Amino acid sequence: MSYTFAIGDIHGCREPLRKLQAMIEARWASGTIVYIGDYIDRGPDSRGVIDLLKAGPAKPGWQWIMLKGNHEDMMVGAYAGRYDRDWWLDNGGLETELSYDGRVPTEVLAWADRLPLMHLDAHRIFVHAGVNPEVPLEKQSPQDLLWLRPQNSAYYWGKHLCHGHTPSRINPRTIGNRTNIDSGCVFGGKLTCAVFDDDVAGGPLEFLKAAW
Repeated sequence: MSYTFAIGDIHGCREPLRKLQAMIEARWASGTIVYIGDYIDRGPDSRGVIDLLKAGPAKPGWQWIMLKGNHEDMMVGAYAGRYDRDWWLDNGGLETELSYDGRVPTEVLAWADRLPLMHLDAHRIFVHAGVNPEVPLEKQSPQDLLWLRPQNSAYYWGKHLCHGHTPSRINPRTIGNRTNIDSGCVFGGKLTCAVFDDDVAGGPLEFLKAAW
């Protein structure tokens, strides 16, 4: 058996992330961890989260896949001049810059810019925000993958959709063929991980949660 673990929006909450990673590694010897994006902004230690993720797995047998969230896109766009800088700062970017003593390093911006927008396996679609079921999967726009807020469930090309981006204290929850794992850790909730059996279609087997 092999398993995939999807971790929701972190937003600078390094200690809950460390706890969640330890919980996973205590029960499973190997697997794939998909980080759903939004590693930075609002929380107290964006730099610590990025350093941890960039370092990669500390133990053999693990694969980490880090997707881009809308907050990584805002940060990169603000530095590149594509987005208004104040828009990003007002949405948590100020906390990120403070964690880097005033300026995010070029190598961090390059790392964030290269992050993929989607991860697919045999049975599931992992994205930060959502997908448009009326558009072919291979033609999804970055805008939808980073910003969409799904209201219902859909067929999703025969796969289960796992996403974050829309926080709620009632998350994680599965609605039909879709699971939202953003449980609002930075807003006082918990950091969530959805556990999937790679050989079995459908939603998660269970959820793991870590608090401060």
